Amino acid sequence: MSVSARWRALNAGELRTRLWPVPALAVLIAIAAGVGVPQLDVAVDDSLPPAVTDYLFGGGPAAAREVLGSIAGSLITVTSLTFSLTVVTLQLASSQFSPRLLRTFARDRFVQRTLALFLATFVYALTVLRTVRTGTDGEADFVPMVSVTLAYLLAVLSVFGLVLFLAHLVREIRVETMVNNVYAEAVATVRRVCGPAEPDGPAEPNSPRPPLQCAPISGSGSGFVISVDEDALTAAASAAGAIVLVDRAPGSFLVAGTPVAFVWPADAGTDFEAEQLVLLRRAVAEAISLGPERTEAQDVGYGVQLLTDVAVKALSPGINDPTTAIQSLGRSAALLCELAGRDLGARTLRDMDGQVRVVLRRPDLTELLDAAVGQPRRYGAADPLVLAGLFRLLRDLAWCARLPAQSDAVADQLGRLRDTVSGQAFDAVERAHLEQLSEAVAAALAGDWPPHTDRV
Repeated sequence: MSVSARWRALNAGELRTRLWPVPALAVLIAIAAGVGVPQLDVAVDDSLPPAVTDYLFGGGPAAAREVLGSIAGSLITVTSLTFSLTVVTLQLASSQFSPRLLRTFARDRFVQRTLALFLATFVYALTVLRTVRTGTDGEADFVPMVSVTLAYLLAVLSVFGLVLFLAHLVREIRVETMVNNVYAEAVATVRRVCGPAEPDGPAEPNSPRPPLQCAPISGSGSGFVISVDEDALTAAASAAGAIVLVDRAPGSFLVAGTPVAFVWPADAGTDFEAEQLVLLRRAVAEAISLGPERTEAQDVGYGVQLLTDVAVKALSPGINDPTTAIQSLGRSAALLCELAGRDLGARTLRDMDGQVRVVLRRPDLTELLDAAVGQPRRYGAADPLVLAGLFRLLRDLAWCARLPAQSDAVADQLGRLRDTVSGQAFDAVERAHLEQLSEAVAAALAGDWPPHTDRV
């Protein structure tokens, strides 16, 4: 895998979900500032006009040490509080909604920058403190006025940062905010991986099928498929005169030693040389990045799974929050409609001559719809409001479906949902409402949206 591709995968899936990189960078900058700003004080100490010095720190060495010590002591306490609140929030999100939401919280730039501000202020105050000197043995007192003033300003900024952090935290732990954040990140992934929506709808998938005699390529390790280096894969296949089918989509779990791809010669009737096949297998294995968990780097189904996890968790007996499940289903409907207008399923990559060299497996709308509907239908079967939310999801998607295969997928889920409803002991009013919604889905599949088919 190329260096640039590895860096993109690392940045998308790893660095942005770590709390330490931004605070660590801020600490390094604070150390540099704590060393450099006192040097600036030495250079301009006697040349600053009174109009400027009147606004700078004017105390002696003892006062400067007390101010810097107070700032450092208070900021490390505030930092500990911030870390504690962040950990509590992560625990709440994990237990109440879904463990996979931890990535969403960990990549929160506001939290990272707040921690960076607190730690930078603490380190800067400590670094400047070492430069304050009381005159001894004929040496003059040295109080870095600009440095101490800057420490004071950072402390004031940290106070405002703490207030904003608390307000941000209260907003972030709301389920509406979390579901909306998951949806926004999923849409960004879809637009990045699948490209813009086609005005006339996605094209029918058309990719070469592997012949019976094709060589399997085993995975080099176990883990989730995170990303595929498309450029490296295309170059390797072109150099070998081969076609490569990557049979594992991003987000699927790979066990070491099991096939992850298949290769065959582009020209029928030819065979690979032994060394050529070895090099091709090595290049394919290196182009596929694995990780311990699913990420949004190239996984268009990751957002669908997150929203489904939130819905299923809300329907568990220990939580029993169908309203949250219905909200998640609404966002799932919006995400599926976003996906319906884009090319899904297998993707082909061509070389400079237009020859198909790589076929990448990706989930189609049928798979994504089943991931969004299957578990909520099973765990929410006894709640008519949850089933109504599922009917609305199917109606919205039926209206946005562009291909016959997409409409067939909706029709299949509609039949399964009707079977679920028929097996429940609902009263006459509930059953009539669900039947009305069921008919509305069928009408949407036929291109009709009758009014007054829903209620709160």
